[in-house]
Formats: sequence, structure tokens, C-alpha cells
Amino acid sequence: MTRLSVNLNKVALLRNQRDVGVPNLVHAAEASIDAGASGITVHPRPDERHTRFSDVHDLSAFTAERGVEFNIEGNPTEEFLKLVHQVVPAQCTLVPDAPDQRTSDHGWDLSLDGPRLRPIIADLRDRGIRVSLFMDPDPTTVGAAAGVGADRIEIYTEPYAEAFGTINQDAMAEACAACADEAERTGLGVNAGHDLNLENLPTLCHRVSNLLEVSIGHALIADALEFGLHATVKAYLEALTPGH
Repeated sequence: MTRLSVNLNKVALLRNQRDVGVPNLVHAAEASIDAGASGITVHPRPDERHTRFSDVHDLSAFTAERGVEFNIEGNPTEEFLKLVHQVVPAQCTLVPDAPDQRTSDHGWDLSLDGPRLRPIIADLRDRGIRVSLFMDPDPTTVGAAAGVGADRIEIYTEPYAEAFGTINQDAMAEACAACADEAERTGLGVNAGHDLNLENLPTLCHRVSNLLEVSIGHALIADALEFGLHATVKAYLEALTPGH
């Protein structure tokens, strides 16, 4: 079964609107794990507009105590890598987002960025950190991720989410599946994330049979405002169940 990692960025964004410490990210992480999630994801950005660097340390301690996966996403700047080196998460997902981007909106172009990423990936793996690269749903680009030393790719699923329910849905689902197949052929594991929700998740999981993990934040936290975090995590786990 595909594992669920809950992205807590939007919980942090709400917390940052007031200086009173609520909602608490560790409490949200605890509720998510108690409901059955396999891991926690955060994407700290340089301006700390949602997840703060101090949150990363707090969540690292929590996930270590509970024995669950901690996934840190981000552009491998010097400051970001220093943070990752300090906490040594189970997984680091490298994403090519600029500091002023509202959200991630494209994968790596390894023909340009591969030489820079190769020693970074090697160093992270030497520290015992699994490395995933955020990649567009284009199977012709996937083999290069293995070439620079990554362990996994994360398929950028916003194009699939935008196509869901339209005449382009099957083509985008097929593109994700082709990426996953090519990744598996080259020895890479497959994750996915971005704009996944309760409606489009079952179709993706059915089509991409070798999907190891999804990280979901925005839609999951939005649903939690209506249904509660525990019930929402349960609903996403059900959506990930084969045959759903």
C-alpha cells in the first residue's frame, strides 16, 4: 500500500498569523501519526513564512521518538543543507523552487542542474539520508535522476490534478505511470505530490501501481478544517487503499 506523509506547512502558516503558538505543529503531527499516517513532511522556505527552522528541529525529535519517517523538502541552498545536516531526516526531497515562489511549480532540469546536484546528493546519502528529486511527469527526464545518484523521484502531480475530470485526465495519468515505470526500470523508487486530494488520489494510485509514498498538505489540511484531522487522515488512507 502507498504510504501517506502529511505535509504540515499549512498548519504552520495558520500558526504564524498570530504569535500565540497555536495550532501546534507537533500536536498536528501526533494526531496525523495516531490516525495512521506513515510520516511527516515539511518544506521550510528561507523566509520561514510557514514552517520555521525551529519547527524542523521539534518535528525531528517527535518523529525520531515515534519511529516514523521525516521528510524535509526544499531547494538545496547552503542554509537549507545546514538544517538538513543538523537533523538528518529519513528523506530529503530536493525541489528547484526560488525563494519568492508561492509554491513549487516545476521539476528539476537535470541537464542543467545535474552537475550541481550530484555532490550534494552523494553527501546526503553518505549521511544516511534517502534522496528524492522533484521531477516533472515526463518519462524522458527520469533516467537522469538515477544518473546523479538519487534514490527516488517525486512526480510533480499538479498537471495531473489540473487535468483530472477533463478529457486530458487519462493522458496525464498515463504520463505519471510512464514516469514511474521508467523510474523502476532505472532502480529508482517513486513518490508523488502536489495538489493531490480525495477525488484524484484513488485514480492515480490505481494507475501508478508502484507508487511508494505521497506527501499531501494543502487539500488534506483544508479537509481537516471540515472533518477534523484524525478523520481526514483516515479518509486519505482509505483513498490510498487498493480497490477503493
